[in-house]
Amino acid sequence: MPGLPVIHLGALILLLTALIPASASVAKGYALPVRVAEAARVTLAPQQWLAATVVSRHQAALAAEASGRLLSVAEAGTRVKAGQVLARIDDTFAKLKVDEFTAAVAREEASLQFLHGEMRRLTRLAKRNNTAQTQLDEVASRQQVAANELNIARTRLTEAREQLRRHQLRAPFAGVVVERARRNGEWAGIGDTLLRLIDTSTLEARAAAPLSARHLLHPGDRVSVAAGDNSASGRVRTLVPVADARSHQLDLRVSLTGDAWSVGQPLRVAIPRAPAREVLAVPRDALVLRSQGAAVFRIDGDNRAERVTVIPGVASGELIAVSGDLHAGDRVVVRGGERLRAGMTVQILDARDGG
Repeated sequence: MPGLPVIHLGALILLLTALIPASASVAKGYALPVRVAEAARVTLAPQQWLAATVVSRHQAALAAEASGRLLSVAEAGTRVKAGQVLARIDDTFAKLKVDEFTAAVAREEASLQFLHGEMRRLTRLAKRNNTAQTQLDEVASRQQVAANELNIARTRLTEAREQLRRHQLRAPFAGVVVERARRNGEWAGIGDTLLRLIDTSTLEARAAAPLSARHLLHPGDRVSVAAGDNSASGRVRTLVPVADARSHQLDLRVSLTGDAWSVGQPLRVAIPRAPAREVLAVPRDALVLRSQGAAVFRIDGDNRAERVTVIPGVASGELIAVSGDLHAGDRVVVRGGERLRAGMTVQILDARDGG
């Protein structure tokens, strides 16, 4: 090509030969950055995953406690506090009953008050022998009857007020209205379901556990839960020690925390399959799986990598048991080992370093 210098093949070979030692020396002084963790003796148990569903500890189908035309019913999706009114039923006749028995109580109180005065007057006269004992006994009897009538009237007033109160359906706990079974203007009878309320703040995972779990799980035990790519942990609230007659499985409830869960959401719960035992464990990320078997890279005191063949065992969470020429306290590579080879020098990254 015109204008460009011509380089002979022999000169090019000499140039490349001169550059090779320099490149090799750079590679020789390079330390591969890695992250490490220590092998440790821990107590692990083999696990099995159970299908579970997120449920609420507090949910209820709320029914009418009085008959009448519905004036209002809370919409689905409404968030309510404990004691808040969810539905109102026409209470016209209930209010009239309260008014009626309020008047009856006032009448009986006035009658009893009059007889108390009459009793005091006759008692004073009896002391002066100005009245007959029969008169005094008659007033005393009427006074007792009036007291009984007042008690009956008060009881009826209390009952009428209770009936009036039941024309308003209140939330037994804070939650969300998830279903409305009746609409405004419809007639509701006693016992008719009006809506469903669920408390979304107290959630738990419900799963069917095998009978063998009865002796392996206890209230308060921490277990792993997973939904898709998200994982967390929860505590066993209860394991009902009575098996279902058909499935022969136990009802397991695991308390959940945080706002990442929704009622009805499917998830998985990991429970022990056998009693726990002490093992030597490393993080799962430390395992290097090849066709010839599993291994880990151990880092010695000179920060050189050594390939150690291991046999994987039981796993729990991020840890996996291993057996082989490995000891507690040995540093093993958990990040950056993809290009690592035995004998290579590494640079151990601090936990605060990026990458």
